Amino acid sequence: MAKNKTTETEVDVFDFIESFVDNDQKKADSYMLLELMSEWSGFEPKMWGPTIIGFGSYHYKYASGHEGDAPLLGFSPRKAQFSLYVYSKTDKSDALLTDLGKFKMGKACIYFKKLADINIPVVEKLSMETIAYLNEHHKCACRK
Repeated sequence: MAKNKTTETEVDVFDFIESFVDNDQKKADSYMLLELMSEWSGFEPKMWGPTIIGFGSYHYKYASGHEGDAPLLGFSPRKAQFSLYVYSKTDKSDALLTDLGKFKMGKACIYFKKLADINIPVVEKLSMETIAYLNEHHKCACRK
């Protein structure tokens, strides 16, 4: 079975942002997301793989037998745009997307250019919905 590429690493999140992000606005947005996601999740940021900043973790196992760990919430300040990992496929999450702002949607990833393009209170609600979903359906560090 293939090894997961996206695993928690020991790389310092702040060193990553300073060395990887070459745009002042994207750096400021990254630091704001660090603060917000730490508050929402209750977890400190950790690097997952080479470019994802994650908060907390959960364990998943697919019917195929493939399993691993992933962050509860996360983001990546990629060159072209941010990738935001705060979405779970629920009716509530789908309804929240209508008020999110200017973004594109992947399968489970939200793409946006700058934080000012999206509605932060909606991102918080999406994050809380995702944490609740993961807590209910997976073995999760979010369980108190």
